[in-house]
Parts: sequence; C-alpha cells; structure tokens
Amino acid sequence: MKPLHYAHWPAGMPYAISTPDTSVYVNLEVSALRYPNRPAIIFYDTVLTYAELHAEVLALAGYLQQACGVKRGDRVLLNMQNSPQFIIAYYAIMRADAMVVPVNPMLMTDELRHYIEDSDAAVAIVSQEIFARTAPLVGTTGLKHAIVAAYSDYATAATDLNVPDFVRAPYGVPPQDGVVPWKEAIAQRHAPRVHEAGPDDLACMPYTSGTTGKPKGCIHTHRSVMFNAVASPTWSGPMAPDHVTLAVLPFFHVTGMQSVMNAMIYTGGAIVVLPRWDRDAAGQLITRYKVTTWTLIPTMMIDFLSNPRLAEYDISGLKRVSGGGAAMPAAIAQKLLDLTGQQYMEGYGLSETMAASHVNPPNRMKQQCLGMPYLNVDSRVVDPVTFQEMPPGETGEIWINGPQVFQGYWKDPKKTEESFAELDGKRFFRSGDLGYVDEEGFFFFTDRLKRMINASGFKVWPAEVESMMYQHPAVQECCVIAAKDPYRGETVKAVIVKRPGTDPTPDEIVQWAQQKMAAYKVPKVIEFVDTLPKSATGKVMWRALQEQEMAKAAA
Repeated sequence: MKPLHYAHWPAGMPYAISTPDTSVYVNLEVSALRYPNRPAIIFYDTVLTYAELHAEVLALAGYLQQACGVKRGDRVLLNMQNSPQFIIAYYAIMRADAMVVPVNPMLMTDELRHYIEDSDAAVAIVSQEIFARTAPLVGTTGLKHAIVAAYSDYATAATDLNVPDFVRAPYGVPPQDGVVPWKEAIAQRHAPRVHEAGPDDLACMPYTSGTTGKPKGCIHTHRSVMFNAVASPTWSGPMAPDHVTLAVLPFFHVTGMQSVMNAMIYTGGAIVVLPRWDRDAAGQLITRYKVTTWTLIPTMMIDFLSNPRLAEYDISGLKRVSGGGAAMPAAIAQKLLDLTGQQYMEGYGLSETMAASHVNPPNRMKQQCLGMPYLNVDSRVVDPVTFQEMPPGETGEIWINGPQVFQGYWKDPKKTEESFAELDGKRFFRSGDLGYVDEEGFFFFTDRLKRMINASGFKVWPAEVESMMYQHPAVQECCVIAAKDPYRGETVKAVIVKRPGTDPTPDEIVQWAQQKMAAYKVPKVIEFVDTLPKSATGKVMWRALQEQEMAKAAA
C-alpha cells in the first residue's frame, strides 16, 4: 500500500531521485564551467562571479595542502559569519579532500577548545572579529595553523547599504606564530593536488548534542551532504540557474548551509549574503537584486514584516519563502501571503540529517506542520519503548531513513548504536523528537524525547549549559530548563542551588555566563531554590521542573 502522503505528492515529481556520485566540491566546478560570468556571490554590492569564486577556492585549497599539510580526511575548523570567505573556505576544504567542521561564531574559547580537541583539527579558518577567542588555542592545542580573514577584502564596491563596522574593518590581527592573513594565503596561488575525494569520503561534520555530555560531531560523507544540496531545489522548483537567494540563515547551520548555499552552488544561482540579520538591508537587497527565494526562521519574518519601512521594498518577486526551526505564527504567515502570494513552506530536519527530511509539498502546504517525508525518505512514528509503529493521530518518536542520514557520531560508537534501530528490514535514525502523523500523512511535532531548548532556531542542550554553569564558584547545583519567551519562542532558564556562604545576584550569574558561553546558550532567567527535586537514585528530576515552568507559563 502506498504511503498516505503520496496522495498529495507534487504532480510530475518522482518519489526518489538520483544524485551525483561525486564530491560536493564538483558542484562548484561544474557551475563555474557552465556559468563563469554569472554572479555567484553578492556581498554589499560587491559581485563575485562563478569563475572568480572557483579561482579563489583553488588558491585556498592549494594553500591548505601545500602550506598547512592538509591531507585527505583531515578535519578543518571553519568559524565565521556568512561571507564570501565562508563559501570559499567551505569548498576549498572539500577541494583539499578534507572535512569541514563548521562551528557557531558565537562560541567562546572554552567551547572552541572542545571542538578542536574532539575533531583533531590542526587548521582553522576564522574571521578576524572573533579570532581573539581562537588565538589562545593556536599552538597550545592540536591547532597548528589559523587562516584569518577580514570581510572587507570582499566588500570593495561602492554601496549605499548599511555596512556594519565589523565588515568594513581592514585586517588588523596582531602577528602570531601559526597565523596567516587570508589575503596572504590566497596570494600565494598554490595549485592543489589532483582532487581525490569521492562520494563516500568525509565531507562535513556539524556538531550537535544530546541529553548528556558535550557536543558530538555528526559524520557526513559527500553522499549524504550531496543529497539535500540536490533534493532541496528539486522539491521546491525545480530551481533554475537564474534564481537569486538571500542568505540570512547562518551557513554553519545545516539549513543555511544546504538549502541556501549548497543548493544555489549546485544550480548555478546567485547568493546575496548578509553576515547578520538586518531587516532594512534585507528589504533593500530583495528589491535591488530581485531575490526569488528566501529561507529564514520565523523570528526574522516577524521582524521583517513589522518594519515601518516595509512599503518601500518590492518583495513581489519572491517565488519561494521557506524555513523551519519553529512553527511560523498563523497571523505572520497570512501577512506574508497577502503581500507576496507566497505561503511559508515549513520543513523539518536535524544536523544528523544534514537539513530537511520532511517538507511541505508546494501544492499542499499546511501551516505549523513539519510536512511530509520527501524525496527518497521513509519516516515513521514509532512507540519509543515497544518499537511498534503508531497509527495516524497517535504520538510516538519520529524515525527517519534516507540518503541524507549521517553515518554516526564522531568517536562515539555507543551513542551511534543507540541512535539507530531497525524496522521492516531498514535502518532508521531515532530523532528523539515526538510527533504524530495526520490522516493525510503529514507530520506534526508535539514534544521532545531528548532534552533540548529551541531558542529562535538555535538548539541549546541543557546538559552542556549545566556543565559550564558548575564552573561558577557560587553554583552548588544547577538544572537548566526551557522558559517561554514571546519573541524567541523558548529561552534558557537556570534553576540554581547556591553554594553555602555565597550570595550571587541573578545579574551576576548572567554576566558571568556571557563570558563563558555563546550568547544563545546564556541563561536569561535565573531562579534560586533551596533544593532541586531528585529521584530515588539521586538524579535531578528536570522533567518535573520543566512541567512546573510550563504550568506557570500557562497560568
């Protein structure tokens, strides 16, 4: 029997597609051959063509191999905001037959240390405005080389756009052993060796986490990265090379990486890059470059549509507006529809699936819905205890089988084994998310089996925050939970038992945390208590605290 959702499958779309048996880098090579003079990147009115982009990628790949000793399968840390350099570095690392380790540019030194030591990265490519956090790790960990970039190197054209100071700033990093300026690395024009990486080589390792321990690397090959680079534009288009996208989602995150950057490179489209969210710059760029596709999170759309200058911008050329991370409020989706005729296309995916596994079909979009299992994907809702598939309307854990599913967690075979299960002779990834399927085969999210906070699309794992909070001398015990937030959806709350003899204020705790962890992880709400609820075995009953918090919010 055909799956329920096939009744709403896009007309003429196959149920499964084939993707190239090459490395992801080859997508850029092909687009540069086909469209050498077309814009690949537009950065505050500075245009980089596909031929120019490819030449920069080859030069950096050669430097990585010849000057830094990067070999096939090595991991290279990539730490910067959206920029031409991020795209160049991403493809250069792959051209050098190495594996990209993309990290959040908000991470602090102690957090970066874990990523470097865990991935065994000997080389990092970092932007200058955040390099001070990486500098202490060069030469004191396994990190031997750092290539440091100034965004201003690729923002050279005259522009009336609001260019942030950190983008305008010329290169100004003090000399340090092992550190080389980006321009100097590129200028050497080293030729890379023959490209060896194939579809089953290591390609990209975004980090995620779980209910315990530090963040873990999700191992993706070129084959699993390639799938959504091809499937994403195929599902919602098909995408032609003349499309223009506005890149506001961070490239280090799998949605921005795949549905925006890699999808456009594959199709030969143009990427209009914003390093940070700016609703006026977004409106100007959509108007100026006739942007046709836009992937963003609900908080960005809420801010964009509330702009009193909105009428000054022509957004009527948008042909697809999509995103995920959280449900789009119905009123905002309706306003978007009224202004552009576009329904917000919601989807669902994880770092472990290298972006989407479920997407709403263009012809039958439901709001506040994860969508349906799309191309090549088999997904089920399963009882997490009995492993029995649940009927429509019944809640269970979302399981996923598809070519975009990762190979496993880096250096963690036990966690890898726990994250997969067999059903009907297939190997499924257990998402840890709870949901149900409606009578038409569409998936809906209800809760989390894993303990995770979703703050404006940024995923925060309480166990990681707790481990850092315990470094504070006044924190005896700590439990981190989600608190409702009218703008972010959820925010981070720390319930703390103070160490005897100490008396910190909530503000002091927050200020300390801001120095220790990325801003989106910092607890915004602090509650001091005498004791934390515990089970008979002494484990903190986080779920009881979470339920109390939700009950207070509901009241």
